[in-house]
Amino acid sequence: MPCPPLEAQKVFTQAVVNGDSAQLTDSLTESELDSIQELDLTNDSTLSDNSGVNGAVRKKKSKGRPRKSLSEVNYVNGPVKPCTVRLQKIFNGSNNEDSTVFVEDDVVWTNTTEGTIRGIYGWESSLRQKPQARTVFQAGAGVWAKPQALDNGSKKDQESEAASLPNNQNHSSASPSPRSAKKGVDYQLPKNQNQSSSSSMSSSSMSSPSPKSAKKGDYQDGKGFLTGELVWGKVKGFSWWPGLVVLWKSSKPPAISMRRVEWFGDGMFSEIFAERLLHFAAFTKCFCKNSYASLPTYKDAIYQVLELAGERCEKSFQKAVNKEEELKLMLDWAHGGFLPTGPDGFAPPPAYSHCTTRKTLNNTMHSPVTSEFCLSCGSPDTHTFHPLFVGSLCQKCKNFIETLYRYDEDGYQSYCTVCCGGLEVILCGNASCCRCFCKDCLNILVGEGTFDKLKDVDPWSCFMCLPSQCNGNLKLRPDWSVRVQEFFVNNSALEFEPHRVYPSIPANQRRPIRVLSLFDGIATGYLVLKDLGFIVKRYIASEICEDSIAVGMIKHEGKIEHINDVRTITRKHLAEWGPFDLLIGGSPCNDLACVNPARKGLFEGTGRLFFEYYRMLTMMRPKEDDNRPFFWLFENVVAMSAHDKADICRFLECNPILIDAVKVSPAHRARYFWGNLPGMNRPLATSLDDKVDLQDCLELGRKAKYNKVRTITTKSNSIRQGKMGPLPVEFNGKEDYLWCTEMEKIFGFPKHYTDVNNMGRSQRQKVLGRSWSVPVIRHLFAPLKDYFACE
Repeated sequence: MPCPPLEAQKVFTQAVVNGDSAQLTDSLTESELDSIQELDLTNDSTLSDNSGVNGAVRKKKSKGRPRKSLSEVNYVNGPVKPCTVRLQKIFNGSNNEDSTVFVEDDVVWTNTTEGTIRGIYGWESSLRQKPQARTVFQAGAGVWAKPQALDNGSKKDQESEAASLPNNQNHSSASPSPRSAKKGVDYQLPKNQNQSSSSSMSSSSMSSPSPKSAKKGDYQDGKGFLTGELVWGKVKGFSWWPGLVVLWKSSKPPAISMRRVEWFGDGMFSEIFAERLLHFAAFTKCFCKNSYASLPTYKDAIYQVLELAGERCEKSFQKAVNKEEELKLMLDWAHGGFLPTGPDGFAPPPAYSHCTTRKTLNNTMHSPVTSEFCLSCGSPDTHTFHPLFVGSLCQKCKNFIETLYRYDEDGYQSYCTVCCGGLEVILCGNASCCRCFCKDCLNILVGEGTFDKLKDVDPWSCFMCLPSQCNGNLKLRPDWSVRVQEFFVNNSALEFEPHRVYPSIPANQRRPIRVLSLFDGIATGYLVLKDLGFIVKRYIASEICEDSIAVGMIKHEGKIEHINDVRTITRKHLAEWGPFDLLIGGSPCNDLACVNPARKGLFEGTGRLFFEYYRMLTMMRPKEDDNRPFFWLFENVVAMSAHDKADICRFLECNPILIDAVKVSPAHRARYFWGNLPGMNRPLATSLDDKVDLQDCLELGRKAKYNKVRTITTKSNSIRQGKMGPLPVEFNGKEDYLWCTEMEKIFGFPKHYTDVNNMGRSQRQKVLGRSWSVPVIRHLFAPLKDYFACE
């Protein structure tokens, strides 16, 4: 019950009279607590075994005893009824954390270690509210904010987070701190979180977030790095740091490619893009000897992450006498490739299990509500809509994004249109249609025996060409052509208006494509269009390099119409040649790339040629009342200044996507792509035909020293792995350069593609160094098969 306020002197007098003076003498002053916290932080950053010191300090810090039950205390204006304060010891902190307070580069920082509590009781049971100690992330990057109350109302979410982590995490730590031994490993929850009415009243004045705001979710953007994975992260100003991907904690889903990572060593959390993460298997590449020798926190981090990796791999280091020797054995094991299990050994345990298989789906989907099931696997745990047919997709079947626009050499889809899988498929016989449907989808969704009935029909028109054929639970969406665009929407370009969405064209109405290629180079665009089976009605290329023109003219038998400088093209020319369906180009990057110390920027030198592309785009765009599909693509280097990139985005009115060809080829080649092509931001997936290792591109008898090579430019020294580094190939016991035919394979071109016009090695490398990566352009152009005629 509330009582009148008392003066300090009277409160002290009554406390002494009632026998509580011992508690006052045993309690710690605020300055003592601060000194203990400073000592605690200092001792936790060392790797040596000082558990005894820390244990004594923490024991003193958490010292306290329950107050005696008073029969009756006479205060100034009246008695207070007897009451009892019951406190329960909480061994581990809560898993909630404060809100995000600081953003640097493309990393979002949080201001405290997650789960930090005061003493052994926590904020809710504390009688004196004291702000938490300021914590510094790594070396010198301080972040701080006003503390908020912990959220103890979301016990279900805490249990779900604990369940998603490895099963072998319930172990006792050698360090007295519940989170100092293994960051992100020891997630033991308190057995009881019931609060007394008095503590709930005291905590109600604080801004405690609702349970909904602490809702956790897994990552479903197809970028990899799922919950529980061990990773390396790159934060500006620091070397690669080991971390653990944890569940996203917000009422809103995470942005595309964003991950929440807990860093080993200090227990801090960051929200970081997946592009700044590497799998922990790249230990040799990311391990920093200088940080290991100079930063105790980094040494702690390495010990903790290797200890967790060893537990997952069931690797024992019991032979070590002390921690230093154990750490040495761990490093030898990591540098040796984590044998015998390899990187697969420390992968997180599978947290997904199908509740319903495709066979049981045959019995459970007789009801008309197909949106409650995943059309691909039959799981009731649906995540998003199926863009083509009425129904849903689950989290695991998000590979639909990667395989929807993948085509084989015959021009047909590589996988089933419904489930993006299937071993036995039936092909559509309609001209310009490239769809196929697997046996399981037809027999389960349409009806038993459908596949056997349709395989004898020749020609057979698929359900996309004739929606009236859809029977059973397979129903084509009326707005499927628009739904596909929504499925691949680019959420990263929120500050710009979305591009105009063009619905797909029916197969019998598609016409050949007409293309204008600026800065065409060696006709990579034409090569990819023909490989995908497009019927190219007209391909006009603007190029001034004689060697590049010769390659395109000879290799494509004069089917490319070459014109001169792009600056000579006028509106009259476009009216005579057009109308065009596709505009592509990538202006020279010499004056934009940061590696060029004499660069002139976007508004001088060759950088100004970007505005020629923008001029063509402005003149070629169809009017608002013209429903003719028109697509465009612009490419340039990633290593450009921020203001040049911002200017390009401002003129093109969209944000770029970053694609690195290293995922589908043996060479690094990171490039920005602006455009309105459907599904541009879908994940880049490797096909069986892609040569992803250097050895696959070498001639007989030559041995690759590396799996991946640096970006190949027009300079011959770009072949070396470093400014004065070794050459990537070993031939007859000696180092050797890449041959021209090998470089062509690396870029994805046919063998001897540039072997024309008596060009020498340096000339062929120059035209290749200015070209695009064929697998990347194939990935970008594939969705256009829904709009234009194909062979």
